[in-house]
Amino acid sequence: MSTVFYDKFERHSHAEGLKGRSTHYCPGCGHGLAHKYLASAIETLGIQDRTVIVSPVGCSVFLYYYFDVGNTQAAHGRAPAVAIGHKLANPDSIVVSYQGDGDLASIGLAEIVSTAQMGLPITVIFINNAIYGMTGGQMAPTTLMGQESATSPYGRNQYMGQPMKMAELISALDGPIYVERVALFDAKQRNRAEKAILKALKLQVENKGFAFIEVLSECPLHLKMTPEEAEKWVKETMSQVFPLGVKKDLTETEAWFNPPAAIFDPGMVMTVIGGENQAPKRNCTSFPAHIAPNDISLKLAGAGGDGAQTAAMLIAQAAVNEGFDATHIPSYGPESRGGTSYADVHIAVGEVLSPASPRPNILVAFNAPSLAKFGPQVKSGGTIVYDSSTISEPPPAPAGVKQFGVPFTGIALTLGKPVVKNVVALGALQAVTNIFPTDTFLTAIRQALKEKAKVIPLNEEAFARGQKAVAKQ
Repeated sequence: MSTVFYDKFERHSHAEGLKGRSTHYCPGCGHGLAHKYLASAIETLGIQDRTVIVSPVGCSVFLYYYFDVGNTQAAHGRAPAVAIGHKLANPDSIVVSYQGDGDLASIGLAEIVSTAQMGLPITVIFINNAIYGMTGGQMAPTTLMGQESATSPYGRNQYMGQPMKMAELISALDGPIYVERVALFDAKQRNRAEKAILKALKLQVENKGFAFIEVLSECPLHLKMTPEEAEKWVKETMSQVFPLGVKKDLTETEAWFNPPAAIFDPGMVMTVIGGENQAPKRNCTSFPAHIAPNDISLKLAGAGGDGAQTAAMLIAQAAVNEGFDATHIPSYGPESRGGTSYADVHIAVGEVLSPASPRPNILVAFNAPSLAKFGPQVKSGGTIVYDSSTISEPPPAPAGVKQFGVPFTGIALTLGKPVVKNVVALGALQAVTNIFPTDTFLTAIRQALKEKAKVIPLNEEAFARGQKAVAKQ
């Protein structure tokens, strides 16, 4: 076994016995051979310590259990985008994106096309078995016409579109320099596949450009065939739709990839993103543990234009200024006006472990749909602050939850600027919860508006009005 593979595979039986040396792939699956050829190429080129393999969702997802190289697991379809990040952050790395057909040719189609067109020296190994293998045998973008699947039980027809020919599509782009389609159904084709994968990696070692290898692979399980029958099907049927061979070869091109070393200097990064080089004054004497001991979760929800997302970012910035870890995750929803979209914020003493806020300690609701949807999710002992200008009849708060109505919109209108209702909401939030001192919020607001200094006094007044509205209750 290649030294690129681990001696034992932790995935099975705690790496004990025969299962500790077997993969999770089904008998007759082509992934095993593709793994073997990829490992052989890495070993032949002497690049094990430089290699990073990116494997997303699908049958390839557990590749990191087998390869003793750098590994990154990407979200479904996003492996090429992650590969770009690895290559540009560490240009000397050898980056391989290893993907299946459902992953690469469906949800990841935009990523693979844009990455290929960039032409960076990255190697893509594309396993095409004409089916969604891991998730139950649904029709894939590469499923053949007439082929039955879980979602095309009578066979793929014209209404479902034609199979996607990825090697031809990628070869038509200007970025790639080498594209080949290979197969695994006999010794001759396996030899060609091994050579193609080696060549693709060698081109990356030479800094020449982007290489794409499509591998026609058997999936006996979902073809409902024996391994021998599946090999025959790939040879006699699948390869007629997906012709084998080199689709593009510009490998005589000169090496061009020689970017400057990545810069990790914090000062330089702060300059580029427009941050502050000097830490703001801290106003908190301790973490606001009166709300939650170590991690406070907030949800801000409203319609498009309510400013929930901006308010959420200001809270996260305020937390970071005080030396806490903070995350902000937006969810915009389909509505530009009406309905509800939301932002989740976490503030933690140490590291935020999960950015989502399914059960928030605090809810700030700008409209009735948001309060109705998320109010019942607030934890006992938590707090709800809502816009009483738009919510005239709020539903009862959950047991153990305090609820405060403040006219965010009404106060903003008296100031002549409806858009500052989110800052009014922040003032009310501060007065109700005392999550941070007033100066902490005002510092974050001033930072956000440093390029619009004329409106800072207006926003400071909006914040103060929100506080006063709570004090009057």
